[in-house]
Amino acid sequence: MRPEGAYSSLLLRVYAALFYAFLYVPILVLIILSFNNSPAMGFPFLGFTTKWYGQALAGGELLTALVNSIMLGVVSASVATVLALLASFGLRHRFPLKGLVFPVILIPIVMPGIVSGVLLLVYIGLAGLPYGLWSAVLPAHITWVLPFAFLTLHPQISRFDTSLEEAAMDLGARPAAVFWRVLFPIIRPALIATLLFSFTISFDEFIRTLFVISAERTVPIYLWVLIIDRVAPFLPAMGVVLMAISMAIAGAGFVLTQRTSTSPN
Repeated sequence: MRPEGAYSSLLLRVYAALFYAFLYVPILVLIILSFNNSPAMGFPFLGFTTKWYGQALAGGELLTALVNSIMLGVVSASVATVLALLASFGLRHRFPLKGLVFPVILIPIVMPGIVSGVLLLVYIGLAGLPYGLWSAVLPAHITWVLPFAFLTLHPQISRFDTSLEEAAMDLGARPAAVFWRVLFPIIRPALIATLLFSFTISFDEFIRTLFVISAERTVPIYLWVLIIDRVAPFLPAMGVVLMAISMAIAGAGFVLTQRTSTSPN
């Protein structure tokens, strides 16, 4: 190998090592700190203990926040996916001002989160709606998740061969039968991926939730309250628990998507 090639290969390996270290070393540090027998969150490592996991799960506050986040994520992801699916199907047809639909859907992405939070706070107050998990946070999450669901589904729908639908209708199939027997089996992996992606976005949402939530807590809000009140030593353990839950959801979604995409229709 020429010296230039060896030097380039070495630089690429160093870059890859630094890149993966930047991604995974903080996770490793978090796991180590979750077992640190120290009343203060941080180093030095004073011994091994699992008591912080017991404190993180004690009292039921984390469980309540976790249930709220899961229910909120499921509902907002389902509604956003249905709306994104309808919008994607609608954009296959010609209608006035069609070119404005795409940029309007993407407005929540380009708008800063704190601006969106203030606008939601003002709008919900003017509308006379109560601030809370289902009356205010759910609409905020749907508007935030919808653009991501649309960007995930729209490329799949726009590439769909319409001749399959036309052939099914020529054979006498009604529109509902065409969707469930022709369209749905093909787009099912994309729908599952959209649901899971939308769920994770809703589960992690903090800024918009902070502006419109009341006394109820989601997981990000609960962690923020803990950090503001006190830097509790069980926070790393709580982070590991939440990371394990997220990895389990992502792994289950990956397996489910693979099975649905490879199974015969």
